Amino acid sequence: MLVAQCKAPAVVCTVLLTAASMLTAQQASVPASRPQLSAFLHQAAETGLRSSGTGLYVGPGSCSAVACHGGIQPRSVTKVLQNESSTWVSEDRHAKAYAALTGPQGVQMARILKIGPADKAQRCLVCHALSVPPRERARVFDISEGVSCENCHGPASAWLGPHIEASAQHARMVSLGLVDNKNLVVRAERCLTCHLGSGVPGMQVDHEMIAAGHPDLTFELDSYTAVEPPHWLEKAPNAKEAIADPLFGVRAWAVGQAVQLRESMLRLERRANDHAAPWPEFSEMDCFTCHHSLSGYQNSWRQKEGYPGRRPGDPPYNEARFVVFRHLALEADPSATHELDGELQTVARLVTSMSSDRARVAEGARGAATHAAQLVTRMQAMSYDRERNTRLLLAISADADAISEQGERSAEQAAMTLDSLYIANARAGAVNESTRQAVNALLQQLNNPSAYNAPQFAAQMRKVHDSLR
Repeated sequence: MLVAQCKAPAVVCTVLLTAASMLTAQQASVPASRPQLSAFLHQAAETGLRSSGTGLYVGPGSCSAVACHGGIQPRSVTKVLQNESSTWVSEDRHAKAYAALTGPQGVQMARILKIGPADKAQRCLVCHALSVPPRERARVFDISEGVSCENCHGPASAWLGPHIEASAQHARMVSLGLVDNKNLVVRAERCLTCHLGSGVPGMQVDHEMIAAGHPDLTFELDSYTAVEPPHWLEKAPNAKEAIADPLFGVRAWAVGQAVQLRESMLRLERRANDHAAPWPEFSEMDCFTCHHSLSGYQNSWRQKEGYPGRRPGDPPYNEARFVVFRHLALEADPSATHELDGELQTVARLVTSMSSDRARVAEGARGAATHAAQLVTRMQAMSYDRERNTRLLLAISADADAISEQGERSAEQAAMTLDSLYIANARAGAVNESTRQAVNALLQQLNNPSAYNAPQFAAQMRKVHDSLR
């Protein structure tokens, strides 16, 4: 039995979400729709593009031979598909990240920011290309190839030769500088350096860049992986067979959520401590509280709902990275989650009120990051089964009012999460056409973020909940 195709356009994350995509039968035992991220910027990459001292960067050309990763058809007799580079070139938006800098939007942004050509500005190149100093390059390569192999897999000069040997062991390759992307925590950290921002100078998107035209940054590991699309098979280290667990996507979602929460707190701490930067940093707040379609008071759901917990006119802190994930966190570690709740409430109150006490913000964010780190460990070690997944689907969809009132970014996380969790259940045999259609309709409500309507979104979430019972 197949999961019905989703014809609904999907949710806006880092960029506008467009039509939902199908996983092929070769990719999953049950075809299913995923949010299709489509836009000017879709960059994932680096823990800071700097050599770790274990190797130099060689560029994507070193991986693209037909006998290596440049084949056309996937192979089943080797431990890798051998068409990874071809998939990257033809289907992956990372390969087009550099080209975005020279397009109309990139040119306009560079003009507004007064940074010169965007394709020469390290502020842009740090996430749009394999842009490293000449001393860290083993040979000359063209950075116009975009976000390529070594952005995600690390400098390859030390492990490029050894990794093709029949006796190659994953741990050995990691010791030579290969990024351990089989570890979901490491994978999420790697993605989030660009999809959230890191401590590397210039590797962030702030309110200034958003005002100039850069999409706001949001992330969900499982959904973003599905639409990349994956050019690999999920395998345990040194395993010959792919991981058969239909709920692997739930693990990826959970780990990704915990890492994203931790890293967002560390980002807030950095920003609060950077007294050379503007404060408050409005990209930490819910964008669409201010940037939404205006209407008469009769049609304003915001005015009808009021502004509980804050002064009218104060933009609320964006709690999207916790408000949905909180449901699994409470089940996994109630004590740490309650502590985290209190710290996040303090942080949210300070940021929302635009407090000038940056030290208190930094202290609260640091404490929240510590408890989020505990959840990272728990999410990675937990077992995931269909019963837990179903409980999570029910709990999140039942929390319709609280999640929807947090704003459009929280609604995006809820929609992507419910989509991921339903697909996992469907792969495990629990196909439910009513739920599929209800989630599709939920995604469709997010086509126009500035027209987001919380009561309507909550009503559709309740339909998802009803379809599960």
